[in-house]
Amino acid sequence: MSNERTIAVLGTGIIGAPVARNLRKHGFTVRAWNRTAAKAQALAADGVQPCDTPAEAVRGAVLVLTALNDGAAVRQAMQAAARGLAPGAVWLQLSTVGIAEIDQLAAQARDLGLVFYDAPVLGTRQPAEQGQLIILAAGPTDARAAVQPAFDAIGKRTIWVSEQSGASSRLKLALNHWVFALTHGVAESLALAKGLGVDPALVIEAVSGGPLDNGYFQGKSAAMLSGDYTPSFSVANALKDSRLIVQAAAQAGITLDGAAAGLQRFQRALAAGHADKDMAASHLA
Repeated sequence: MSNERTIAVLGTGIIGAPVARNLRKHGFTVRAWNRTAAKAQALAADGVQPCDTPAEAVRGAVLVLTALNDGAAVRQAMQAAARGLAPGAVWLQLSTVGIAEIDQLAAQARDLGLVFYDAPVLGTRQPAEQGQLIILAAGPTDARAAVQPAFDAIGKRTIWVSEQSGASSRLKLALNHWVFALTHGVAESLALAKGLGVDPALVIEAVSGGPLDNGYFQGKSAAMLSGDYTPSFSVANALKDSRLIVQAAAQAGITLDGAAAGLQRFQRALAAGHADKDMAASHLA
């Protein structure tokens, strides 16, 4: 029997795991699946039920949330879940997948008889753990009341972008471009100071407390100077999203010189063996 407080979470990585925990804390019955089974099983201590297959996870759930790496992974998981899906279930798609993929996922939702919400999130590990994500949501108005409690459990704010899926994924690319520009800007400023024989810590001192200061600058600069690249958003994922941004810009006929250069930095960081480090490892490129 389906229950309005039962939600399946497919993908329990850096974002999916804390999302599952926060949903459980807010009274949802949460069933989780991950390709690496141990990641889902680790959530059992938090009251989340680990499942062996996507079909098992979605059985009886009226809400299905995907938080996987890319569009292909999402499509495969949902296809594997098909036989367990409840008719008319609501699919909350949180992964950053790009323009072409989100349209394919919306078509898959129609084929599966699901109500689809394109809902990528702004935020990484810490905001996800604190339930402070910003949800960029697009989808039909008539089911928004049903999905809002889930969004409220994982985020501090929901921005309703459009009734049409795809609009949120487009906005997410623009926002990620800004995040990557900040990351590369900090990395290059610190590297330039060091290369010119100036203590990079003085860059941070000069910026701190002024109009150029922000929490993101403080966090990334501290990581770069300390060499602590514990991932909240890995180089590999940043490279994937950078490619999506460059592809989307080309499709729209927009020249993004900074995005192209940033993509090259992440490619160099990946080639140097930093794929699993935080994207602050742009500093190592």
